[in-house]
Amino acid sequence: MKPTLLVLAAGMGSRYGGLKQLDKVGPNGETIMDYSIRDAIRAGFGKAVFVIRHSFENEFRQIFTEQRFDNKIEIQYVFQELDKLPAGFSVPEGREKPWGTNHAILMAKDAIHEPFAIINADDFYGQDAFKVMGDHLRTLANSSGKYCMVGYRLENTLSENGSVSRGVCNIDSNGNLVSMTERTAISRTANGIEYTDSDSSTHPLPNDAIVSMNLFGFTPDYFEKSEKLFVEFLKTSGQELKSEYYIPFAVNTFINNGSATMQVLTTTARWFGVTYKEDRPMVVRRLQELHQQGIY
Repeated sequence: MKPTLLVLAAGMGSRYGGLKQLDKVGPNGETIMDYSIRDAIRAGFGKAVFVIRHSFENEFRQIFTEQRFDNKIEIQYVFQELDKLPAGFSVPEGREKPWGTNHAILMAKDAIHEPFAIINADDFYGQDAFKVMGDHLRTLANSSGKYCMVGYRLENTLSENGSVSRGVCNIDSNGNLVSMTERTAISRTANGIEYTDSDSSTHPLPNDAIVSMNLFGFTPDYFEKSEKLFVEFLKTSGQELKSEYYIPFAVNTFINNGSATMQVLTTTARWFGVTYKEDRPMVVRRLQELHQQGIY
């Protein structure tokens, strides 16, 4: 059975200043997602499921069709909206922010029934990362609770144009994730790489810290586990206007209660992305270089 790729593309790109998922950054008008889907096809993925919003559905569908990829991969769409909540819950008055990345994953529950990988729409992960992930997911058919992720060195994932959020990983001697801590204000300073916590205190992080770039691999049981946990999340944090149901929160919970393990996979690929509009020239330059090298 071929694994599926789940593309988280429902974000609005407020910091970027536009719908960055559809920005044509490649030399022939490619979006970053074009590269991800092509790399996934090469790595043996059979389907791509896009999580989007109804507000830009038509624009998105006009671009991402099976024909765009020579009918080599099946394309499906699911929708993340604020009011897509479990029975008995409603959106609190004044909330505008989406419910987060793990809520986005839940939108694909009825579309995915095989091992799957998830990615951010606006991140470039590299061919080797997809190969490593695809090869591992093919070993997980009929498994449950055996998850994985591709880890990147923190120093290779920063933006020179502002702070970033990363899941900082604690890994045991067997290569399994022990815990992941979401740090939401990481930047390079005169003192090295630091993050700022909720009380505005700064703390150092090592250059070689392994971080998550939201390239995870899951078996289908993840949907049921996440749905139950989302109910608990809403009971405790659902009335907060900016609370988010992050993937690291769910992953940590399942690891801690013993219902899942997560193997951290290594890759030779280098990540880059467009968190801010000012990142765009670097991304354009890097993609041009990859074309010149004959990789694309």
